[in-house]
Formats: sequence, structure tokens, C-alpha cells
Amino acid sequence: MSKNTVLTLVGSLRAGSTNHKLAEAIALNAPEQVEVVIHDSLGNIPFYNEDIDVEGQVPAAAAALRAAANAADTLLLVTPEHNGTVPASLKNAIDWLSRPYGAGALSGKPTAVVGTAFGQFGGVWAQDEARKAVGIAGAQVLEDVKLAVPGSMVRFAEVHPKDDAEVVEQIKGVFDALAQARTVEAA
Repeated sequence: MSKNTVLTLVGSLRAGSTNHKLAEAIALNAPEQVEVVIHDSLGNIPFYNEDIDVEGQVPAAAAALRAAANAADTLLLVTPEHNGTVPASLKNAIDWLSRPYGAGALSGKPTAVVGTAFGQFGGVWAQDEARKAVGIAGAQVLEDVKLAVPGSMVRFAEVHPKDDAEVVEQIKGVFDALAQARTVEAA
């Protein structure tokens, strides 16, 4: 039996990002039959522009993102909240993955959105905006997958999310939902 691949895109580019740490915790808690691939080059992708999205001229970082998404079984977006919405780096990745219109790498792809933020709601506004954007881009959004960890800068100041029992339990729920989406898709 081959492993299911979950391509994970982290919206924070900051070294030491709590969202990157959350993505690491997700990878460490993946079931045996799941491979979590964290795509770390969102900061290298130029802003989407149709003038450079031309066959033979697509920037290498954007082409690599598309190839990784096409090869993945599911996508997982891990997002902080920047001024109440999704970070530009993650929105830009969604824009690249949405093209060509109707046939982009997101088309029909089961996609979940999770994250952590400093505020008391854990970045739910950014998560909602990311779900909206990937849904419009053609992804099969897993609306029931919820993982929003509030107070990230304090909560994870001395504890990695992989060592937070509550977060680890919520991660298991994320994988259950991803597995269920794959089962439905295969049927």
C-alpha cells in the first residue's frame, strides 16, 4: 500500500514561526500510511502575474509548487493571521495553484486549513479566508477540519506544539478528516 501524501504549505516565512512548528508537529504525528511534505519555499515565489505564467517561462519556484501539489493526495494549509487575514505568501501560493483556470493543481484536491495565532481566537479569520480562497480556486475544502490554537507566542514560547497534548489530540482529528476525504474521493 502506497503512502498518501499531504502537501503542507505554511503561510509564515519567519524563522521560528509557531505555524511552522505546528506543521512539524503535524508531520511528527502523521499516521504510518501518511507522508507529510512541508513545502518551504513560498517566500521564493514571485507574486502571481499572468505575464510570467507562460509555458516555458513559469518561475522555477512556482513550477516546483505546482508539481508538488499535483503529486500530493491532499493539501494542508497552516496559516497565521496577518491583520485579520491570510498572509500574502499563502494567498500568492493559492493564486499560482489555481491556474490554469479550471485545471490548476487545486482542482478537486481535498484541502484543509489549520493554524495558530497570537490572538484569542487562534487565527480563525485567516483560516476562513484561506478556505474561501482555495474553494474559489477549485479545491475540495474540508470545512469540518478545525484546528485554531490561540495565544501562540505565549503557549509555544517554551513548549513545541509536538509536546502539547491538546494540540496533538487535535492533530489526530485533522488526519481522521483527511483520511475520510480520501476515502470519499476514492469511492
